[in-house]
Amino acid sequence: MNDMTLYLMIALLPLAGSLLAGLFGNKIGRAGAHTVTILGVAVSALLSAYVLWGFISGTRAKFDENVYTWLTMGGLDFSVGFLVDSLTAMMMVVVTFVSLMVHIYTIGYMHDEKVGYQRFFSYISLFTFSMLMLVMSNNFIQLFFGWEAVGLVSYLLIGFYFKRDSAIFANLKAFLVNRVGDFGFLLGIGLVLAYFGGSLRYQDVFAYLPQIQTATIQLFSGVEWSLITVTCLLLFVGAMGKSAQFPLHVWLPDSMEGPTPISALIHAATMVTAGLFMVSRMSPMYELSTTALSFIMVTGAITALFMGFLGTIQNDIKRVVAYSTLSQLGYMTVALGASAYSVAMFHVMTHAFFKALLFLAAGSAIIGMHHNQDIRHMGNLKKYMPITWITMLLGNLALIGTPFFSGFYSKDSIIEAAKYSTIPGSGFAYFAVLASVFVTAFYAFRQYFMVFHGKEKWREIEHHHSDGHDGHHHGLGKNDNPHESPWVVTLPLILLAIPSVVIGYIAIEPMLYGDFFKDVIYVNHEAHPTMQVMGEHFHGALAMVAHSFQTPVLYLAIAGVLTAWFLYVKAPHLPAKIAATFSPIYKLLDNKYFLDTIYYNVFAKGSRALGNFFWKVGDVAIIDNGIVNNSAKVVGAVAAQVRKMQTGFIYSYAAAMVFGVLVLLGLTFWRLFV
Repeated sequence: MNDMTLYLMIALLPLAGSLLAGLFGNKIGRAGAHTVTILGVAVSALLSAYVLWGFISGTRAKFDENVYTWLTMGGLDFSVGFLVDSLTAMMMVVVTFVSLMVHIYTIGYMHDEKVGYQRFFSYISLFTFSMLMLVMSNNFIQLFFGWEAVGLVSYLLIGFYFKRDSAIFANLKAFLVNRVGDFGFLLGIGLVLAYFGGSLRYQDVFAYLPQIQTATIQLFSGVEWSLITVTCLLLFVGAMGKSAQFPLHVWLPDSMEGPTPISALIHAATMVTAGLFMVSRMSPMYELSTTALSFIMVTGAITALFMGFLGTIQNDIKRVVAYSTLSQLGYMTVALGASAYSVAMFHVMTHAFFKALLFLAAGSAIIGMHHNQDIRHMGNLKKYMPITWITMLLGNLALIGTPFFSGFYSKDSIIEAAKYSTIPGSGFAYFAVLASVFVTAFYAFRQYFMVFHGKEKWREIEHHHSDGHDGHHHGLGKNDNPHESPWVVTLPLILLAIPSVVIGYIAIEPMLYGDFFKDVIYVNHEAHPTMQVMGEHFHGALAMVAHSFQTPVLYLAIAGVLTAWFLYVKAPHLPAKIAATFSPIYKLLDNKYFLDTIYYNVFAKGSRALGNFFWKVGDVAIIDNGIVNNSAKVVGAVAAQVRKMQTGFIYSYAAAMVFGVLVLLGLTFWRLFV
């Protein structure tokens, strides 16, 4: 099998499964739908692992070729092509493996769905195909296609329960917010096309960079801006939307309205990491703009800290994990801003495993609680759901950066990158990611203790709600006991728990300080020496664990866990008193910094008022009344006068004819003699 065939199979097998499940779902049935989609993604995952092993062992070379030319216009080719190197191979494995786990998990999670089962499997396979096209692209056009495709499919997935108003609101919100980011992204691609050598292929754009390194562009009268800085910032605006960075983060928590498998697929390894992957892929461009890197770092720091605060008061088990995702995306963005692209992608990989594990474990707890998602109604689930308990504990230990767990190596590396960075804003970023260590440990184990320890609080509830999408009774009764989820749910948890524990220890040295990303990610070590300094301080994975006892990071994490234990196990009456005492702060967090309110009043209501103005003035007054109705009145008035000439008498028409002849004769004589 040649390389082109191999890469086509990896990309197209999930698409084939999606089409079969979507178009022929009624004929092949539920079992047929999940079989064809799982088979397609499984083969794609195995082939992706084979490709990655080739790069690890040094037997596979970089692949950069066009597959198909879609359009040629004015010497510019719009093509479909693949760029497969170590960065792409790593993302391919992460995307397909997490997607495979989600596919298997979905069999159990969606078992009781009466309608939409085949449609759901079709969507998640289509999502996998879209993400593969994004990460495998070798040009901006295909990148944008994958970018928009994952946005479209996420819209369909978030609004899967389309009869629920909250789901429709959530998917519309995600769609609109992402359009804001995508507008900036498209403008950035337009600048690349206009000024970067007239090509949209990555290798051509990167080769042209020395010629426009000092070029400027005039955005406003008399103001010159660096072309590379403006381009990088516009491209990053797209990343802010897709990777949910402040202030374009507001769509992600609401996207929890989709089924839990989608939360794991979208928010762990795929859609939200697209922006981070894009910036890493464009590292030769971003290395030319310290301004852009500084903006990226500060944006990530704000997201990491302030989104973490919001996670501390959430009571929906999925929303806690969602705000955790926002905070961790902020960490990755800080690493990008510090020119530590390899560290960011390392955390993308480790985060994909433990965050998918946390989402799926949360879904398992939801199944055990008969689809009650409120952690205030849970408690002591470790007694009834041991596999869910231990896997979520492992996921949380990885999330907070416990030594030897995967999250420890990637998260501590980001903190070190912020510490050693010389880019403006690095001081604030270091403080933010350091403070976020305590916040992360607190909200992660707040959720853990409330769900798996303490009293069995569902037995104290007088009435149970029935606000589910299916209208059925939700929640356990006083005498009901949770049960461990079936093997199709617990098996993915176990398989995701393994890399959540070990992958960081295995991968840190080759990915960060070895040759894994050589000639793939470019860093100007003279201007941005962060990775060089980190390499001098790195003495192996074990030494990194030993060094952690000399830094505040480990003790901040321990303090967060102990605080959560004290407040929610030892003294569970205190949180309510604290919330009442600091009610203004609690209100600020509960209203998510009032950003939704501001956006609604400024943009939604503002655009509605503007729309009403254009409707009343432009449409009604000018077009309808001014042009259409008034022109009709003019025609009517003229016709009324002309109609008087239509008398119906022959002598009137004869007189008019004679008058016309006389006029013609008069004109003729005038032309001849005057």
